[in-house]
Amino acid sequence: MTLTIYHNPRCSKSRQTLALLRERGFEPDTIEYLKQAPSVAELEHIIRLLGIRPRELLRTGEAEYRELGLDQSGVADQQLLEAMSKHPRLIQRPIVVHGDQARIGRPPEIVLEIL
Repeated sequence: MTLTIYHNPRCSKSRQTLALLRERGFEPDTIEYLKQAPSVAELEHIIRLLGIRPRELLRTGEAEYRELGLDQSGVADQQLLEAMSKHPRLIQRPIVVHGDQARIGRPPEIVLEIL
């Protein structure tokens, strides 16, 4: 079963999550999502595995969140997905996907639930 982490090496939680996986003997496929942004279809798949709505995957503290008007209540899910794909800094991190399950590693230990 494939283990994948959507990783930002500049993020301490992302680094901690990757280290935790490696300490447990796992070497995940690592996707630096800021360099290789997930497509809308990939985001839809991740969100389905997480069991959340697209808005819950957004980082609301990023400048793009306000600049793109994503803070407005009437923004459709499809618009949110497209914004995250075009502006991957908006995506919560890290995300670990293992088989048909996924977790956001905040705190990092939560990803152990799906191993």
